[in-house]
Amino acid sequence: MSSEITPGMRVRLPARPDWGLGQVQSVAGDRVTVNFENAGKVTIRLGAGTLEPAGDDPA
Repeated sequence: MSSEITPGMRVRLPARPDWGLGQVQSVAGDRVTVNFENAGKVTIRLGAGTLEPAGDDPA
């Protein structure tokens, strides 16, 4: 999945919907740093289905 996640991409973390929409800041191996609306910068270790692309969804 990490090859599908790229810097600048908008994503959501289904396990934490309260964090809101996030923007990928960096990808290093299986670690992704995302700046979330309601949680700030968080580094996440990717696993199957960890992050999902949010597309152009503004909400």
